[in-house]
Amino acid sequence: MSNVRDYLKEREKRTNNTTPGGYKDKIRTHRLSIFYRGALVIVLIVALVGFLIMQWQNKVFTESVNVNSAPVTIVQSAKVEKLGQNILLYSKDGASCMDNNGSALWNQTFEMQSPMVAVCGNVAAIGDYNGRTIYVVSSTGQMGTVKTNLPLRDIEVSQSGVVAAVLDDSDVTRILLYDGNADTETSIVDIKASMDKSGYPVNLSLSPNGKMLAISYLYVDDGEMKSTVAFFNFGEVGKNESDNYVSGYDYLNTIVPYVQFMNNSAAFAVSDDRIIFFEGAEKPANIASSLIGEEIQSVYYNEEYVGLVFRDRTGASVYRLDVYNATGSKVCSRFFDIEYTDIIFHKDQIIIYNDMDCRICNIKGVDKFSGEFEKPVSLLVPTSSTYKYTVVTSSSIDTMELK
Repeated sequence: MSNVRDYLKEREKRTNNTTPGGYKDKIRTHRLSIFYRGALVIVLIVALVGFLIMQWQNKVFTESVNVNSAPVTIVQSAKVEKLGQNILLYSKDGASCMDNNGSALWNQTFEMQSPMVAVCGNVAAIGDYNGRTIYVVSSTGQMGTVKTNLPLRDIEVSQSGVVAAVLDDSDVTRILLYDGNADTETSIVDIKASMDKSGYPVNLSLSPNGKMLAISYLYVDDGEMKSTVAFFNFGEVGKNESDNYVSGYDYLNTIVPYVQFMNNSAAFAVSDDRIIFFEGAEKPANIASSLIGEEIQSVYYNEEYVGLVFRDRTGASVYRLDVYNATGSKVCSRFFDIEYTDIIFHKDQIIIYNDMDCRICNIKGVDKFSGEFEKPVSLLVPTSSTYKYTVVTSSSIDTMELK
């Protein structure tokens, strides 16, 4: 009897483990079924989200509505600049800052004949051409005041508050760097430039963190005109180099009047015959160049893109905007007809506007909006909310939303 029971148990064990209908196979099949159903649900959700994103990216807006308006009075002589998400106003008599509700954040009085302003993010430097004082401010108030002992010719500022001042010193041009986070008369860097040595500094730019300085020089060597784009590093890497000079590139028979950092590791330069891209947070290298056979009308940029405006030779439109990414690849060309006062890159949007007209498209070439402002606009500032914008007029600060 014992042998019979053992035989039956062994037979049941073999049946459950090996036959297709065994309970282990059923469990395995059930688990696979749950897995496949779950995977299918995830695929459907991803596809739905992708579809909705694509629909939103391709959505065309037909009207704009002012959803909020704050009355302000902006005098005709005042100029308006974007300062972070706020608005900077300045004139010969002083500067002030307002938020997008028209509330005053701070006010600074001064007397200047020809005020110059440099802005990086939410930090600005304000100086008088031929003057000797630079006011460094942010959206929250004054950060510091820089006093120079030579007349100002140009200024630049970084997001960290470092100020670069171009000063006229008879036979040489001096480029001095200051810490604008406090009142100071003492420079932290002094670079001397002359035509018989380094060349004349045509343009300069500070990286947002204030660690890197790019200078475009023009000089004549053996009767040939040359331009040099030089990079200086004031961090740990630059301390080991002579005069903090870390890299530089020469260009024959061309002038480079524009050099600009896009972010802390990408920069570009524009000459009369090419656009040049550089990459590197310590020792920038020339990674790409594109020759240009047309006259550049304007240059615009943000941390991701550079836009060059040309007259359209085909006759289809008035202007053509060629857009490059930070690696130097051309990503698109956009044609437009309006006489523009500003072009803004914001996320994947390209915003082209003047005081009455606005055109918005995206990098992929979809025309998102074309319309007119309700009142003449002097400044448009994108907000954190997609397709909502702060627009500044002489009598109000409005929040415009596309519908």
